[in-house]
Amino acid sequence: MALSVLRLTSSSLVRFRPFFSTSGHCLRSGFLELRFLSTGHTRRTPALKARRRDKGDTRVRKVEEEGGNGTVLIKDSSGLGSWDGKIVMTELHKEAKEAYMAYAMSVLLGRALPDVRDGLKPVHRRILYAMHELGLSSRKPFRKCARVVGEVLGKFHPHGDTAVYESLVRMAQNFSMRCPLIQGHGNFGSVDADPPAAMRYTECRLEAVTEAMLLMDLEQNTVDFVPNFDNSQKEPSLLPARVPTLLLNGSSGIAVGMATNIPPHNLCELVDALTALIHNPDASLQELLEYMPGPDFPTGGLIMGNIGILEAYRTGRGRIIIRGKTEVESVDEKTKRVAIVIKEIPYLTNKAALVEKIAELVEDKILDGISDIRDESDRTGMRVVIELKRGSDPAIVLNNLYRLTALQSSFSCNMVGILDGQPKLMGLKELLQAFLDFRCSVIERRAGFQLSQAKERRHIVEGIIIGLDNLDGVIHTIRETSNNAMAMTTLMNKYELSQKQAEALLDITLRKLTLLERKKFVDESESLLEQISKLNELLSSEKNILKLIVEEALELKSRFGAPRCSLLEAGDGSQFEEIDVIPNEEMLLTLSEKGYLKRMKPNTFNLQRRGTIGKSVGKMRVNDSMSDFIVCHAHDRILYFSDQGIVYSAPAYRIPECTRTAAGTPLVQLLSLTEGERITSIIPVSEFAEDQYLLMLTVKGYIKKISLNLFSSIRATGIIAIQLMPGDELKWVRHCVDDDLVAIASQSGMVTISSCNLLRVLGRKTRGVNSMRLKEGDQVASMDIIPSGMRKDFPRDSDVPCISRGRDTSPPWLLFLSESGHGKRVPLSGFRLSRFRSVGLIGYKLQTDDRLAAMFVVGYSLEEDGESDEQVVLVSQSGTVNRIKVRDISIQSRYARGVILMRLEHAGKIKSASLISASAPEEAELED
Repeated sequence: MALSVLRLTSSSLVRFRPFFSTSGHCLRSGFLELRFLSTGHTRRTPALKARRRDKGDTRVRKVEEEGGNGTVLIKDSSGLGSWDGKIVMTELHKEAKEAYMAYAMSVLLGRALPDVRDGLKPVHRRILYAMHELGLSSRKPFRKCARVVGEVLGKFHPHGDTAVYESLVRMAQNFSMRCPLIQGHGNFGSVDADPPAAMRYTECRLEAVTEAMLLMDLEQNTVDFVPNFDNSQKEPSLLPARVPTLLLNGSSGIAVGMATNIPPHNLCELVDALTALIHNPDASLQELLEYMPGPDFPTGGLIMGNIGILEAYRTGRGRIIIRGKTEVESVDEKTKRVAIVIKEIPYLTNKAALVEKIAELVEDKILDGISDIRDESDRTGMRVVIELKRGSDPAIVLNNLYRLTALQSSFSCNMVGILDGQPKLMGLKELLQAFLDFRCSVIERRAGFQLSQAKERRHIVEGIIIGLDNLDGVIHTIRETSNNAMAMTTLMNKYELSQKQAEALLDITLRKLTLLERKKFVDESESLLEQISKLNELLSSEKNILKLIVEEALELKSRFGAPRCSLLEAGDGSQFEEIDVIPNEEMLLTLSEKGYLKRMKPNTFNLQRRGTIGKSVGKMRVNDSMSDFIVCHAHDRILYFSDQGIVYSAPAYRIPECTRTAAGTPLVQLLSLTEGERITSIIPVSEFAEDQYLLMLTVKGYIKKISLNLFSSIRATGIIAIQLMPGDELKWVRHCVDDDLVAIASQSGMVTISSCNLLRVLGRKTRGVNSMRLKEGDQVASMDIIPSGMRKDFPRDSDVPCISRGRDTSPPWLLFLSESGHGKRVPLSGFRLSRFRSVGLIGYKLQTDDRLAAMFVVGYSLEEDGESDEQVVLVSQSGTVNRIKVRDISIQSRYARGVILMRLEHAGKIKSASLISASAPEEAELED
């Protein structure tokens, strides 16, 4: 069998070459029926020769138009060299443009975009009309959906049955339509995106609201009827909608080159806004928003802010943020575990996919704080339970759900509809005004139809009354005539009746000849006269038409109105970070030697007098003891420095909050620690400023100053903070600036005070310099920073006398705490400024078996009497905690032994201490 080849070249769009079989017969190709116009330059080629076939005579000719745009191939079937084909010379780009535009407009008007007037696409309009024609009213039994689909396909909609059935199903889904137009019986899908049952299993009928809102006046010449696709029947071009259905149920569709996406609204609010526009045609958008503040989605949810709504109503385009509605419920009162329960989800969100996405994020450890998720939804309502881990903050988890899942989504409004046969982007007021113009036209046409019907009926009734008034004469006339035509003519001439009146008089039955029936005709005539008068009055005034529109809309509101599903919330609904939803409250952090971290509220420990036993910090692991106790805020970035010189970082609010008696969270669950690595220092950072530094001090006395900015971005596996010598450990890290002073104390009670200016800024992978000269067997015990605002003019002589009666005892002071539970305050004026690598001065004269546990600079904030309002928290090795006011600790000389702060008969030694600012909440309860 021979083939035909279409070859595309740069000079011509199509060149036709017939191939011939071995028998010499030319293939009768369908391509010969086509006419192709070249786009290149004209090129002369020899004319194709015609070959005769055994049957028939087919001849192919080449016609060349001089000065034209190329050549055209046509088919000559006459066999005599003549043909009746018509050659239309046109340019390819023009023909392609016109054809494409015709196709695009066909898709726009015939399938994808809704009409502004009745708010329906053609497929929806045809389905409703077909059901109306089948008599499937809300009071009739259900009929198979397959019957409806077949009716629509066979008479009105020449497309696939799947598209028709899907459109029918959507109009029956209460989670897709704010006001469903079809009442379904059977499986019509679910919010989990479950497909509906096949059309042979499901049944349907019209909703009552559809009949009242769209189909009520269809037979009263309210809209035009147009031929269907095969010109065998008529179908309505529109439905006489009584409210703006386009805004009531919304619409979405993708056409060629444009799309539409209109949100649904509440029927009551829509009627109120329409009424307000009728009463005040110059109403502003703000005035309309008082009646209709925003969309109302059938799945409920929370609409965040009104900026997107205002933009959409003003220009036709806007972005509306929708959040699911959630509640926090208690799961276990004893363990204080809670759960987030999702009651409503955003519009067009797949609930099953949402649950699956949350589970996937939890499994990938992207979403923290969730222990279990289950879907408990049933026919009574939606309920997705998300159980949280103990200590997890519901606000943080919920914000992450909004940020990472479809629990918060956006609805992009693109309010495009067909108006006057053209797609148009419109705002709220334009849509309402377009509907009002259409509704006025419907009222006028309906009133005109009713008026003509009333006049025609009254004309007939008047003829019947005339006949009844002359009953004997009419009967005599009828009896004397030989046929109906002669009787009609005689009656028309004798009583001056029209043909219709004469026909009605001849058709009247004998039972209508009674006096009672005559009275009925008289009453009917008067009623028709009154009706005609009202209709004339209605048509004479636009105000009356608008008043009738309001009355009919309010009737629909009273019958089918429902409360709003979606709630309007303040705020723009932007996706916040975790830190944005967490209050920046003060918190206590405790760290044990074995790496258990615990976050507690600052009022966990009551204020006590000095010399008391204290309160236990909680359960401790076997052979575990407290290592550090700090105060920070929830928004702080916590820097975790390990003994190996590695620094890790994590937000403070991510540390699980627990009670005083809890054991805490292992740091290995929060940080990527290596085996045997211990966290020795915790630094809260509120801001990574350029002029701030960190001072690092090791056990062997090496000190280094490093810029805080180097730790603003730390990977999960940590980075090197300091280079350590073999056997050395990083122990202390503090904030400082260049003008600050640093006080370093050894375990034997020696103290050096030096300026931070003396240290040059080093990089991360450096060791630092020697901080002070330590005696044999002595080690560094503590380090603290003296802020520049608290520093004094320290003497530089080699000796400073002890503080005696009458000496300066004004703040600031150095607070010394020994392992035996003793402590004292020593004024800074009792020390001198020295350089690094010096021996220092005696700050605390300790007993032989006692060592210095900690040293702090106090006096940052003072009360009215000039005393410190700070507090110190002491933690023993067994975990006992005592909280004491600094003002209760006496001021003594550098050589004094101090006073008892905490009795340690059964609690071992002081392991760690922490200074609490005066802003920490405290309770007035005092323990003896």
